[in-house]
This record gives sequence, C-alpha cells and structure tokens, in this order.
Amino acid sequence: MPKITEIIKKRISCRTYAERPIEDKVLQEFSASINAVHTGPFGNQPKFKLIKLTSLPPQEWKKLGTYGVIKNAQIFLVGSIQNGHLALEDYGYCKEKLILQATKLGLGTCWLGGTFQSSRFSQAIGLQKGEVLPTVSPVGYPAQQKSFTERMMRWSAGSDNRKPWSDIFFAGNFLQPLTQSQAGKYAEALENLRLAPSASNKQPWRILRDTEQNIFHFYLSRAFGYNSLWHVSLQNIDMGIAMCHFALTAQETGLKGKWQIDAAAPKEKSLDYIATWQDDN
Repeated sequence: MPKITEIIKKRISCRTYAERPIEDKVLQEFSASINAVHTGPFGNQPKFKLIKLTSLPPQEWKKLGTYGVIKNAQIFLVGSIQNGHLALEDYGYCKEKLILQATKLGLGTCWLGGTFQSSRFSQAIGLQKGEVLPTVSPVGYPAQQKSFTERMMRWSAGSDNRKPWSDIFFAGNFLQPLTQSQAGKYAEALENLRLAPSASNKQPWRILRDTEQNIFHFYLSRAFGYNSLWHVSLQNIDMGIAMCHFALTAQETGLKGKWQIDAAAPKEKSLDYIATWQDDN
C-alpha cells in the first residue's frame, strides 16, 4: 500500500494518454470512490461523475478550449458544487482526494479550469440552479511519450518547479520564514502541501505557524487580475487542494487536528485569510 507522500510525488499533470481503455477492475474501484458522499472540511458537498467522451459529439469536445492540448483522453472526471461560502475550497479538497486515488490506481489526470456551465458536461452531471462546474479532468493511462505541446506547456508553466519553503511558510509573522527543522513533526505535511498542483503553477498558498503552538493559518496570495479570466476563482480551489495534501499527510503520520475559522488569525494586507489547522495532539 503506497504512502500518501509517494502518491503525491508520483502525481503529475498528464495531457497525453495511451490509446487503451481503463481496466474494468480499476474503473470499478475508482467509480466507487467517485460515487461516495463527499463532504469538505467546511461542510459543502460537491458531486462528481465520470463522463465518457464517446457520449459527446465532436463539436462539444472542441468547445472545451483544450482541443489539441489533451490527447487521446476518453473519460473525464466532472465535478460541481452549490456556490457558497468556502465552497470552492471544499470542491478542491474533495476532488484532489479523487485525483490522488486515481494516481494510486496508476491513472493519469490533469486539472482543467474553464467555462463549462452550458456544456454537455453540465448536462451530464445534472447541474442545478446555483451550482457551478469549475473544472473537468481527463482520466486514463499516461502515454509513454508526452506530446510536443505538453512538453512546451510544462516548460512554459514551470510545472516541475515549486517555490522554496522560505517563500510560502512563515513562523510567527510574514517576515520570518519557517524552516523544516522548526516545522518538526509537520515538516512532511508542509512539504506535501508545497508539491500541490495549482492553476498555472501560481502556488498561491501562504502558511503562518503560531510559534507557541501547532496552529497553522492558511492564506491566499491572489495573482493580480488572474481570477477575472474565469467564472470561478481557481485559486480558491488551489487552496482546497493544498489543504487536502496537508490534512491527508497529517492524518497518515498520526497528527490529529481539525480545520476551523479563527477570528483572531493575524491579518495581512496582501493576503486573504482562508482557514486554520488546529492541532489536537
């Protein structure tokens, strides 16, 4: 049974897929995870569904805005959620758990954000009033060789690069970087958070540790003008993904804790406070 750190390190954004169907046993196991009830740390409940591309007409595929970028994908993981407070964080949290499950099963995936409200995807998942469909993800076996387009996209986005600890983790205040030795038993959880995927690899998370106790405040550093390109904030989804990596690693390493909203969390002008991890050990 692979550990969460191994799965997180194995996961990469896959845009080129092998031309072979997913094995029945693998598809059944993944479908069981998808069909379960999903509840995020803030109580919102996204719903997910696997959609076969063969059920969509060719013209609909072209409308995705990914034509020529995603190669040979036959199945997509589609998710929706009722729009509301911290809904996108819960969406990102729950979907990343499924993405990591797919990775564990040997499948490749890729987060795709865009405008899917009027697409066949929204019809297939039964999008209701007040719900948003923020992302879709191709699912399949990765091809042995990436396409030229994929290689160029990874290079231009710096997909294989991550910000250093000193840029995203802080101790006591945002002038003092948090070192791995200072992180202690939470070092692995923070490192796995650092490896989380994000839209355009912006890595918008900033984490402030209370130096007197194991409390971690999570903040969002918004990219200027970035969210105006989309109908939902992809960077709020990114926060949910990062929180998922942190919490799953903490759980596996025996660190008990819970998410909460802390009214006393320090304010920082350039950052949006999202939530706090309260250590219960």
